[in-house]
Amino acid sequence: MKVVITGANSAVGRAILRCGAARWAAPNTVVAAVRSDHAAEEVRRLLGSGNSVVRISYEDPSSLSTAFQGASAVIHLAGVLVERPGSTYEQANVAPAYSVVEAAKRSAVKKLVLVSATGADEKSSNRYYRTKGQAEALVRASGLCYTVLRAPLLLGPGTEGAAALERNASLKRAKLIGGGRNLQQPLYVDDLARAAINATDLSIANNRTLNLVGPISLPDREIVERASHLLGRQGRICTIPKSLARVALAIRQLAGRPGFSLDALDVITADTNLDPRSAASELGIQLTGIDEMIKNSLGRGQG
Repeated sequence: MKVVITGANSAVGRAILRCGAARWAAPNTVVAAVRSDHAAEEVRRLLGSGNSVVRISYEDPSSLSTAFQGASAVIHLAGVLVERPGSTYEQANVAPAYSVVEAAKRSAVKKLVLVSATGADEKSSNRYYRTKGQAEALVRASGLCYTVLRAPLLLGPGTEGAAALERNASLKRAKLIGGGRNLQQPLYVDDLARAAINATDLSIANNRTLNLVGPISLPDREIVERASHLLGRQGRICTIPKSLARVALAIRQLAGRPGFSLDALDVITADTNLDPRSAASELGIQLTGIDEMIKNSLGRGQG
């Protein structure tokens, strides 16, 4: 079986390559698809014997067709939460999904696995959620066999969530928007990786859209407090009023400055409190506990 991973240099992509080493042993083949030579070098060391890395461009259909040739499954990971010049939500979340779907159809790929986000909704007023929902809609309308995995905040090696957590936990006074009272339900990145690997099997979660969340929902401030305790610190949680953050971001957007936006603010402060059992059971994985997630996010665990 040949499996192609787009965005393989991302934290999720690297976790899939780590976790898939045992499952995807020869004669199975893994192709890590990335967009630059630098990204190719990042993932090359994670590839086992017989596996390969290829350069692709979502604007070049032939590069995708070449990468997907003979593939049984594709795991699509591309997307952004924070926009940058030349990488808007539409350009990063929707356009690549369209290109991947079309290439998968041309190449007769048997299964397409899309990693999306909790809250994705093509009718949402939030542009991030809306474009994630639009990408999902493209996959569902493709006629391909698919699994959509909606993920929340990710913790674990290489994730942005882990970097932010370690930064806040190391401060004497951590400043959290709204005092960190919003509910997070973090998922360990390796759990998402194992779920995506399992979902490439045609017998698992066929034509399903699943909310794959961590085992517990708790306030963001409690996650930081637990991390601070592990680091041997007793930091304080200070509040940045969300209304003040919204005003500052609105001014930033009016000035035409790209980057962190009102849409991103609403995503990171949204409440997540979903049943974790159903999706984990259907995907055949066991969820990592919150304390182990935090430990590995701080570089003190096995990650």
